[in-house]
Amino acid sequence: MGLEEKTAIKLNSTFVRPAMFYVNGFSNIPHAKYYYVFMCFIYIMTVLGNSFLITLIYLVKTLHTPKYIIVFNLALTDLCGSTALIPKVLDTFLFDRRYIVYEACLSYMFFVWFFAFVQSWTLVTMAYDRFISICFPLRYHNIVTNPVVAASLLFVWVFSLSFLALLVGLIDRLSFCGSLVIQSFFCDHGPVYYLACNDTSLNTIIGILGFIIIICIPLVVIALTYVCIAIALSRIASGVERLKALKTCTSHLILVAIFFLPLIGTNLVVMTIYIHPNARIINSTLTHTIPALLNPIIYSLKTEEVLNSIRKLSKNNRFKNLAFYQKMLLLCLLR
Repeated sequence: MGLEEKTAIKLNSTFVRPAMFYVNGFSNIPHAKYYYVFMCFIYIMTVLGNSFLITLIYLVKTLHTPKYIIVFNLALTDLCGSTALIPKVLDTFLFDRRYIVYEACLSYMFFVWFFAFVQSWTLVTMAYDRFISICFPLRYHNIVTNPVVAASLLFVWVFSLSFLALLVGLIDRLSFCGSLVIQSFFCDHGPVYYLACNDTSLNTIIGILGFIIIICIPLVVIALTYVCIAIALSRIASGVERLKALKTCTSHLILVAIFFLPLIGTNLVVMTIYIHPNARIINSTLTHTIPALLNPIIYSLKTEEVLNSIRKLSKNNRFKNLAFYQKMLLLCLLR
């Protein structure tokens, strides 16, 4: 038997796939359960806010435009992303069920980052919509159509699915022969593959690539679109018209800031200096949950079309009944 065959047998015999991982969460923090109760409140408000926005766009025919198809997609991914993350976090820490089956851990990782990926590129699609609207206003309705936006968003979903399947699939080739304690609040990619005891260089490369695709490239593309928008606005002679055009971008700029800035800050701090696991958990939980909570509030309060649609539907009995049931659901959950 040759040396290569002996090595292969040895590798196969020492390959360890654990039955479960242990999600550590906070360490040595008194009354940590109150923080998870706060997360529960965030989740309830996120579900109500995004459900309201999805229902509003679905019911009001005047909102069936490219811009609001993108907003609908963002609200949907916010709702799904929060549902993929927060209920399991609450189950893990409020009821002290910290052990998670290996396969469930990988599924958990996949769905949390899949919806984050879609959210990121949905914001890029929004930037493109604003770019065409301001820089090429006369051609906007010919370039940005419902089928074009739907096809773009479908591509984002398919590409996100493919990339995350690769990222999570590569975890399956790792051997976990040491500690099985995940130093995070969920099955995050980095804290999981750091536990492996065989070569993780490919996972590191894919992790860096994921950071570039999910955060860096979208942010650069959005920045470039707003440079072009700023140049186009500088050519508008009327200050009133310039301000009116700029107002159409404020909601999107706020969404970009609350989504990307915490993500970049957390990742840069982790890569450059040591950060205590408790601080990292707080940063990560708020980064993954607060944008989904604020997005529908921002679009409900900052967008004239949405405010007008709410006023219009408030006179509709069917919508009044829906609002009544949502209020009753909120009261029941808060009890």
